Amino acid sequence: MEEQGITGLGNVYYNLIEPSLIEEALKRGEGHLGKGGTMLVETGKHTGRSPKDKFVVRTPDVEDSIWWENNKPMDPAKFDVLYADMIEHMKGRDYFVQDLFGGADPANRLDVRLVTELAWHNLFIRHMLRRPERDELDDFVPEFTIINCPSFKADADKHGCRSETVIALNFAKKIILIGGTEYAGENKKSVFTLLNYILPGKGIMAMHCSANHAPGNPVDTAIFFGLSGTGKTTLSADETRVLIGDDEHGWSDRGTFNFEGGCYAKTINLSAEAEPEIYATCSMFGTVIENMVYDEDTKELDFEDNSITDNMRCAYPLHYISNASNSSLGGHPKNIIMLTCDAYGVLPPIARLTPAQAMYHFLSGFTSKTPGTEVGVTEPIPTFSTCFGAPFMPRRPEEYGKLLQDKIAKHGATCWLVNTGWTGGAYGVGSRMPIKATRTLLAAALDGSLSDAEYRKDPNFGFEVPKYVDGVAEVLLDPRRTWDDKNSYDAQAEKLVKMFAENFEQYLEYIDDDVKAAAIG
Repeated sequence: MEEQGITGLGNVYYNLIEPSLIEEALKRGEGHLGKGGTMLVETGKHTGRSPKDKFVVRTPDVEDSIWWENNKPMDPAKFDVLYADMIEHMKGRDYFVQDLFGGADPANRLDVRLVTELAWHNLFIRHMLRRPERDELDDFVPEFTIINCPSFKADADKHGCRSETVIALNFAKKIILIGGTEYAGENKKSVFTLLNYILPGKGIMAMHCSANHAPGNPVDTAIFFGLSGTGKTTLSADETRVLIGDDEHGWSDRGTFNFEGGCYAKTINLSAEAEPEIYATCSMFGTVIENMVYDEDTKELDFEDNSITDNMRCAYPLHYISNASNSSLGGHPKNIIMLTCDAYGVLPPIARLTPAQAMYHFLSGFTSKTPGTEVGVTEPIPTFSTCFGAPFMPRRPEEYGKLLQDKIAKHGATCWLVNTGWTGGAYGVGSRMPIKATRTLLAAALDGSLSDAEYRKDPNFGFEVPKYVDGVAEVLLDPRRTWDDKNSYDAQAEKLVKMFAENFEQYLEYIDDDVKAAAIG
């Protein structure tokens, strides 16, 4: 730490393993020990990400490559003051350090050092990133350093930010500062943002997606794009397939690789019947249980009580999933699934996309922000998040879109749009899409049987929708039929079509003619 100019700290604990981190967290009163040796924690007022408090330092090296309309700039001089004030605040306090890899592919990984004020944050990020072997730590030199200090409160005027909470990325100095929030997700999403900037410069597609492959056949890889709450973690943790990862991946000339070494799953309404693998991790040693209500005496978790937040989560190492890949590597995707949570209740549960339609929906990134995933979101809000991950995209969306388009063309892939949102009406009237139906449809898509189905052309969006699928109620495949008031459905569909068209106008000058032709309207 002193070699990096960080001096005057109290005790500094390097690369502690899980039992030691739990001991330190309990000793400091950061949380409680749960059933099976889990770590029960609460994150205070921040129970989700704070995207409005995230900044990129505007330095000459990134001036022309950052998507500034989507990334708030911070003046370099303000960052220097922020850094100096945070380091001063840290003096005399104990800190925990983890040296980790971002990326399972040795040829394309990022060496990252996490310096955290909270021991449980160190436990969290040890789960979430890739853990080096002991001998790899001997000569570890971080390419980027992330300092997370929740007790530090930023000064908006002095530090050039918005509030006392700040996430500041400085690509020139290779430092990220996080202050004023205990929400652990900021740690992993900061690394994701780094990789989303660095890898496309090498011709590697960085993706906000989960991934799995057929047993014994990494060539049969599927990736699942989607924002938080759309089902990436749940749907990729399929016991009949091998899990590569649940959230962040790269696609290089060598194939697919996970950025992470763990999973960060939402636990609201989690059940042993519907999601047995994820449910089981909630009583495994070291799993971080974040913002869940539990019985003070028995430590039994309440998966339905959302009084703290809808964004209750568990973080655990990937190997806690029995069918997880040891290498976290896969082949070039054979199937690409774009998950959306449609709060309007308009989209079908599954649709087959042409490559141009796939690009259209990738750039559109339609979904609904669900309660708790961001500060202030209390009910589903229909939104367009380009590339299914706009908050984490430092570059313009067309760069990611072009990379994906080129890789689909080179390697071939069947693309699907899957709606895990509402059916039978909009949010507040209809019901959430049955997860059993979604799993059945996905299984048919991945095993190839859906290619033989009879399709109809959707009158609103132009993509193909299967008419019949074994094990799925026929009415579910035609959203209009699930609504009691068909006129209301038509009005809702017209409204959504218009939203798509208006949103996509911003990309028209950057895209190819075939994608323009796939645009609605």
